[in-house]
Amino acid sequence: MRTMLVLVALLGLAAHPAMAAAPVDMAVVPAGEYTMGSPAGDTDEQPAHRVYVAAFSMDKYEVTVGQYAAFLQAKGVDPPSDWKTMNQPAHQKRPVANVEWAEAAGYCTWVGKRLPTEAEWEKAARGTDGRLYPWGNEPPTPLRANYGKTDWNNHGVLLPVGTLEDGKSPYGIYDMAGNVWEWVSDWYDPNYYKNSPSQNPTGPSSGGTKVIRGGSWYSNPWAMRSANRSLISPTDQGLTGFRCVKTP
Repeated sequence: MRTMLVLVALLGLAAHPAMAAAPVDMAVVPAGEYTMGSPAGDTDEQPAHRVYVAAFSMDKYEVTVGQYAAFLQAKGVDPPSDWKTMNQPAHQKRPVANVEWAEAAGYCTWVGKRLPTEAEWEKAARGTDGRLYPWGNEPPTPLRANYGKTDWNNHGVLLPVGTLEDGKSPYGIYDMAGNVWEWVSDWYDPNYYKNSPSQNPTGPSSGGTKVIRGGSWYSNPWAMRSANRSLISPTDQGLTGFRCVKTP
């Protein structure tokens, strides 16, 4: 009986190699097309266009204070501003914030991953049915996203990762709207969608600002739309966090 169960398990892994390859804390986003951008959004979201994205796995959760603390200890790099405030026992499972782009990219490299492209991030957030938000087209609520707050409260305004079940994306990924803005790998160009490649776009080859996605604890519903694009300098910490991806 034991031998039979092992054979069944092995056959299951062979039938679903992508699912088998994803670590427990990551979600598989399968290869395929989706509509990127929005005809009703800001001008930098237009034109809406079909994009093919190869399969990848994405962290289900934003990188936490506790995870980032392990990185700082291992690499001996300078911590982000307000680190003493963030690195408290009550905040270990809350998202890290105030992280520069290079620091976020460095963490992802350290764990054998990378920052997502803008196209990967948007597909992971909205799926293939053109929804406005990760959970669908319904407006945000406190059960779906952490948003619309005014008091930072020494990092206490952020929710521990994985708290809001009703806000998950089609692939089971948490907090892709609200909590903290998230870095992606792309340089920002307001006109990039006019000439974007139709397969696996990676953004402009250079620029002065980087794209951030998803809105944050202080955002309004418009900023939290999955197609929304925002930008800051790569050295601007700006209460921005991140999550990582991995190519199978």
